[in-house]
Amino acid sequence: MKLHELAPAPGSKQVNKRKGRGIGSGNGKTAGRGHKGQNARSGGGVRPGFEGGQNPLYRRLPKRGFNNRFRKEYAVVNIEELNSFAAGTEVTPQVLLEQGIVKNPLAGIKILGNGEIQVQLTVKASKFSQSAVEKIQAAGGKTEVI
Repeated sequence: MKLHELAPAPGSKQVNKRKGRGIGSGNGKTAGRGHKGQNARSGGGVRPGFEGGQNPLYRRLPKRGFNNRFRKEYAVVNIEELNSFAAGTEVTPQVLLEQGIVKNPLAGIKILGNGEIQVQLTVKASKFSQSAVEKIQAAGGKTEVI
């Protein structure tokens, strides 16, 4: 294959319809908008969800659920991810951020007990699950709520 033989796949390129360019184009004069009416005008048409005055679907359906404005979202870290640290290390939210284990600390960091931990660490975080505390202490480490 040579450079001058390169071509896009058949049917992958479509030529734009040039609207309002004379009667011979098939899209002249009204440019496919028909005669008069709201949709024929510039800026015409209705907003998304408008159903011609009929009560729209988003208003007919009942409201559901509740969003607590004061809810705190925690960034979660499983204890198996802490095995990457050397024994005796003090693991703080700042260290977790630097290592890339946590991208966004949100309202704080919660340590969950998923997996096993082999290294002895001092872990400082906002919250701990009960199983995480048990596993960290069983490995000889300490937990501290900050």
